[in-house]
Amino acid sequence: MKFKAMHPTPAEGRKGTLLVLILSCVSFLITGYLSAGAAELRQDRQRLRDLGILVGQYQPGPLNAITDVEGVRVGHTTLIRGEGPLQPGEGPVRTGVTVVIPREDVWNKKVAAGAFVLNGTGEMTGLSWIAESGFLEYPIALTNTLNVPRVANGVMSWMIARYPEIGISDDTLTPVVAECDDGRLNDIQGRHVSEQDVMAALDGATSGPVQEGTVGAGTGMVSYGFKGGIGTASRRLSDQEGGYTVGVLVNANHGRRPELIVAGVPVGQLYDAPPSAAQADRPGLSEGSIIVVIGIDAPLDGRQLTRLAKRAALGLARTGSTVRHGSGDFILAFSTANVIPHYPKEPTYRLTHLADTHLNPLITATVEATEEAILNALTMATTVVGRDGHRVEAISLARLKTLFFPARP
Repeated sequence: MKFKAMHPTPAEGRKGTLLVLILSCVSFLITGYLSAGAAELRQDRQRLRDLGILVGQYQPGPLNAITDVEGVRVGHTTLIRGEGPLQPGEGPVRTGVTVVIPREDVWNKKVAAGAFVLNGTGEMTGLSWIAESGFLEYPIALTNTLNVPRVANGVMSWMIARYPEIGISDDTLTPVVAECDDGRLNDIQGRHVSEQDVMAALDGATSGPVQEGTVGAGTGMVSYGFKGGIGTASRRLSDQEGGYTVGVLVNANHGRRPELIVAGVPVGQLYDAPPSAAQADRPGLSEGSIIVVIGIDAPLDGRQLTRLAKRAALGLARTGSTVRHGSGDFILAFSTANVIPHYPKEPTYRLTHLADTHLNPLITATVEATEEAILNALTMATTVVGRDGHRVEAISLARLKTLFFPARP
């Protein structure tokens, strides 16, 4: 294709120059507006500790995240598209998947694991094998309720690509997939999370800072009548107590607004009632769920990790939850301290084991990290408008600051 050179007349040149100046001014104004808006979106949300609100007695790790446990990686795929009335199977879409990889090559280097179901109105697949074996041998995936089978397929496809003898000369697998109901904001019937989305989250999982709030599996979640989603936190014990790190990641989709407690303050009671889209308004409807994943580098076995998983329920209670009839509350804990071999050649192998009499600091750290992870999910989430125009507001950070620091300007 050929282009003809254009040589404007002086008059045309003046008009062109004027047009360029006008367009440049408009572009500057638009760019400035968008940049300011984008900066506001980036800077508006803060983690609880960054607001000056502290919970517990132990200090967090460097990232204050589950990835403070060495080797743990987290990945997300977030799906947001469409708006307006619900068209079942089409949209609007406000959902995603979040994955936690306990360590590299976890299939051959398994981690000890234990789980606890506080209230079973929901699902976390694969728990029977964890209870029987005491270990975990694949990534953990979080998503919405109706997407569980597709997400499990994604995990299996990802695993088979790395271990092609699975189901042939190697063992089979039963993926761990945990769900919460995001149907208040999302076209949940559409089951929009694909195998490719799951594999993208797994491939993109990193050991650095963890995205929180309206991201991944947390995209369409609602907690305490506010926008909920993914939250994380960690605690590090003193050297005298072993120097161990406990990290927690949650998908918060639970609770009713009047119940919310932040660092002992009944924050939920100081707000007006939320819109109906933000909580179940009829008996029998789903009242949400919470998934809690605990990573730890202390040498614990499956029995001890089950005990720790139970204690996470106390961190949940500290934020005000009463674990209502329609709430599914599933907790999974794993330890990276020992390596459990896939097919050991020798009939015995050695594991280091922490005495039960030294568990108390880890129990306290687990409770604290769970509490803070839930509150981080709330403070980092952003307001979302979902299907049928349902709008769920993020908790106001300015109001939180006023409640906790009334004398500050």
